[in-house]
Order: sequence, then C-alpha cells, then structure tokens
Amino acid sequence: MEVIAKSKYIRLSPKKLNLVAAAIRGLQITEAEKILTHLNKRGSHFLLLVLKQAKANAVKNFDLQEKGLKIKKLMVNKGPTYKRGRPVSRGQWHPILKRTSHVTMFLEGEERKEEKEEKENTNNKENREKKEGKEKKENGTKS
Repeated sequence: MEVIAKSKYIRLSPKKLNLVAAAIRGLQITEAEKILTHLNKRGSHFLLLVLKQAKANAVKNFDLQEKGLKIKKLMVNKGPTYKRGRPVSRGQWHPILKRTSHVTMFLEGEERKEEKEEKENTNNKENREKKEGKEKKENGTKS
C-alpha cells in the first residue's frame, strides 16, 4: 500500500531541502525520524513535519502498521519564486530571489494481517447473506 503526503510553498530553496532529503531516502520511518530530530539543518524541520503527516495518514486512513513503514520515494520540487530586490546606486536594482519548494513523500507498508482476515470474513458473510436472500425470494417466501 502506498501513502502520499505533500507540503507546498515551503520557504526554503529546493537545493537546501534536497541535502536533507538525501539523508533519509529509503529509510524506515523510525530511523528517519531519529535522523531528522538530530540533524542541524533548517530543512530537517520541514521534512519532519511531512514525515509525521505521512505516518498519521498511513496509520489512521489506511490502517497500516507503523513499524513496517518505509520511505519509498521523496521528491523535492521547485515552487514559485518570490522576486524582491535591493536598490543600488545610479538607479539600478539587484534582484533577490526567494525560492520556495514543494515536498512529496511516498510511504509503503503492509496492511495488518488480522484486519485483512476480518475484512475477508465479513465480505464472505455478506455475500452468503445476499445469496440466501435471493434464493428465498426465488422460492416465493417472504422474509
């Protein structure tokens, strides 16, 4: 199962975020979390937020086990650039580009086996009940 988490318009250049992202690509969630908490880079804070968001999505929305989650893919893309400037002598202008980033994180993990079996059992029971209901209607009995 694949889980996606995104964060857009992060006010940090993609070049700086990619340095931190390279450190956690392909790691287990717990290892990546430890690395990001102790890494002394500004980008680690933003990636830690995305990692926590992805973990919460996986556990609450997709019923995945937290232990088996792994970072499948981590993309840091370029966002819009805010263009500012500084006036200098003789009416000239030096541009200041404030770059932004978009982060997309893909996690992969397995569903809980117990819940899979329970879902299959409930589906089988529902299918049996539907079949029995159809047979009773065909026989002309009302239930």
